[in-house]
Amino acid sequence: MKTEKQQRDAKAQTAKAQTAKAQAAEAKPAPVVNRRPKIKVLLVDDHPILRAGLRRLIDAEADMTVCGEAEDGPRAFDLVGTLQPDIAVIDISLKGSNGIELIKNLKARYPDLPTLILSMHDESLYAERALRAGSRGYIMKEEAIEQVLTAIRKVLGGEIFLSEKMKSKMLQQMATGKGKVVSSPIETLTDRELEVFRLIGEGHSTRQIAGQLHLSVRTVEAYREYIKAKLNLKNATELVQHAFHWVHHEAAA
Repeated sequence: MKTEKQQRDAKAQTAKAQTAKAQAAEAKPAPVVNRRPKIKVLLVDDHPILRAGLRRLIDAEADMTVCGEAEDGPRAFDLVGTLQPDIAVIDISLKGSNGIELIKNLKARYPDLPTLILSMHDESLYAERALRAGSRGYIMKEEAIEQVLTAIRKVLGGEIFLSEKMKSKMLQQMATGKGKVVSSPIETLTDRELEVFRLIGEGHSTRQIAGQLHLSVRTVEAYREYIKAKLNLKNATELVQHAFHWVHHEAAA
């Protein structure tokens, strides 16, 4: 049998071993947790207040962050190259440029970058144009702002995001096989003609439109003639009046 001293020594050895084991466990580095990088969102809108609100909303999400902001197309195009966002949220009306044209340019240079249109403009007139240009979704600013988060996640998940009303309309067109039903002559305008028409309604002169769209004055004049013919307008006065009423009706809608 062990003596009392031997028993004490054995207990001491056991305690010492346990202490050493515990210290070794504490010294062992904690396992590295693989955290998924946040979704990088680029905001492209010419309204600083709206951008600020969207930034707060997005940055509050655990898995998203706003990586940059731009108020015009050229700046946005440059930021995509430097910041490499996961998605760009773009308005149609930008400072000195147009969101539809920006999306076309981004699609040509960065085909894998998903884009989402967030705009005040009527989706019935612009949603299909945006999708044809390469956008993956369209959401109107009148929707609840939290819907933007839903739209971003759906687009990043490979889905097309549209309002239920717009999806129903497009599905009906596909089901009937009749194609797009034109409810207004304005819908027959090309993307560029519609942009010129909108700028006319906002009070811009032919020379100002030419400068903003980087076109010649003669080219803008040709667009004005095309628009008058498609809308069955007699002269420049009727064109300006029609464009003015359309722009202000759309803004009030």
